[in-house]
Amino acid sequence: MKIVAQIKEPVNKEMELFEKKFHESMSSKVALLNRITYYIVNRKGKQMRPMFVFLTAKLLNDGEVNERTYRGASVIELIHTASLVHDDVVDDSYKRRGFFSINALWKNKIAVLVGDYFFSKGLLLSIEHGDVDLLKIIAVAVEEISQGELLQIEKARRLDITEEVYYDIIRQKTATLIAACCSMGACSVKPGSPDVEAFRNFGELCGMAFQIKDDLFDYGEEQIGKPTGIDIKEQKMTLPLIYALNQSEPKEKKWLINSVKNYNKDKKRVKEIIAYVKNKGGLSYAETKMHEFKEKALAILDNYPASEYKDALQLMVNYVVDRKK
Repeated sequence: MKIVAQIKEPVNKEMELFEKKFHESMSSKVALLNRITYYIVNRKGKQMRPMFVFLTAKLLNDGEVNERTYRGASVIELIHTASLVHDDVVDDSYKRRGFFSINALWKNKIAVLVGDYFFSKGLLLSIEHGDVDLLKIIAVAVEEISQGELLQIEKARRLDITEEVYYDIIRQKTATLIAACCSMGACSVKPGSPDVEAFRNFGELCGMAFQIKDDLFDYGEEQIGKPTGIDIKEQKMTLPLIYALNQSEPKEKKWLINSVKNYNKDKKRVKEIIAYVKNKGGLSYAETKMHEFKEKALAILDNYPASEYKDALQLMVNYVVDRKK
């Protein structure tokens, strides 16, 4: 957490005010909703998304942010929170970050309605202030996230994902939200400038590296909050597995696909799959690709003058690939 504190330091003041504004933006006249909102706010994670928004805005605007920056960060967090609440319902998941999920405590019906409420709050926050450009950024992100999830479900049935399709899935599912954070920060202070697209691209590259790192955790030994082999159990085709499949002879390929499809709940077989993927060089290949995305992201930052905000974003990119969980 020491590195996260370092990254956050140049935007500490903004993050404190953001939390206050964000809490206000979630308030309602319904007591049940306020109770659930209080529960969500008090179990927040590292808050990387608003950090991306504020660091980008301050980098591009001589260390200054404006009300649009705060609204942009709030909209991102509202929509993201809504998507997580809905995800837990879709995945039938009862835990998130070690806490009970909303659907575990208040059942699916309430969880879906709470997610809808956050979505509408995010949309209204933008519309009420005429932030159409900011609203478009998040609307595109939500569209892509939904498409990415559906593409993954469609492909998981056949286990025929190519590396290209895999990148398409993680770009839409994961990278697009980080891209939205960075372009939101840029757009809040420099609307219509080339920086908006430059930082959208920067965020997307960070997101790609982030997701590949997540894939690698599935093959690790450490306890990182999700059990090893969970992606295999859920028949998710991740980059190490795709690479191993491409390096396999027809007989090995048949065994691997059969194992993932029909023996994904068998602990012994899952361990065999993990060992096979490692032996085929799946992990080192995925690591190489992850570092390629990281270097491309850092190259974009090279175009901007030195500042504590640039340093923090560089630290953030490195943290994405070096993190332990």
